Amino acid sequence: MSNYKLLSVGNNAKTVKGDGSEYLTAILYLAPSTNSGINVCPMAKIASCDKACLYSAGRGQMSSVQAGRMRKTALWRDNRDLFLALLRNDLIKFERYCVKRGIQPVVRLNGTSDIQWENHIDFNGEFPAIQFYDYTKIIKRVYKKLPSNYHLTLSYSEANPDYAASVIQAHKDTGANVAVVFRSKDAIPSQFMQSMVLDGDKDDLRFLDMPRHVVALYAKGQAKKDNTGFVIG
Repeated sequence: MSNYKLLSVGNNAKTVKGDGSEYLTAILYLAPSTNSGINVCPMAKIASCDKACLYSAGRGQMSSVQAGRMRKTALWRDNRDLFLALLRNDLIKFERYCVKRGIQPVVRLNGTSDIQWENHIDFNGEFPAIQFYDYTKIIKRVYKKLPSNYHLTLSYSEANPDYAASVIQAHKDTGANVAVVFRSKDAIPSQFMQSMVLDGDKDDLRFLDMPRHVVALYAKGQAKKDNTGFVIG
């Protein structure tokens, strides 16, 4: 597999479940503001997911992995043009690798960030063969007319009542799915927010989900200790 400067391919346990002969997922991981000095998740404090960030989950616990994410985030902060040039080069290589093997290339650019990539990349124009997807807490994004190959899932939190109410309203208005982090698998209900719940931990291919559903996840890493309202149950 190609050597990528920014993207990680096949290193995330949940995306691997969706990989294989049909899909292969690449993810961009950055560092949160508490580590990098730049806020790549503008709603993190409002939603209180900063302390429970998946930055601490899985391979993210390793110091070498965290250092790599710090370097990428510093590049985004200090040399945006170079960062985007490297990212485009990675995307081109990843697309070629997948297409050559008859695999659908899938990319999640906000692995541990919440950047409005639609303002930086012409998804349909530049990479029509790639399926992009992300989770977001920037509610206005799901009201936009997004590229057909870019799928967004809203991320829920009860830490801030106004934020929670706005997510629920956006879910009703747009049909955008909402990801909810539950304390454990045993705490996941069949319905939440008056919507049917689907299992979001069997894979990470959110663009395949039926609309108007709640996507159930369960707490990992530091999120297991969260009591802010970000983790439910």
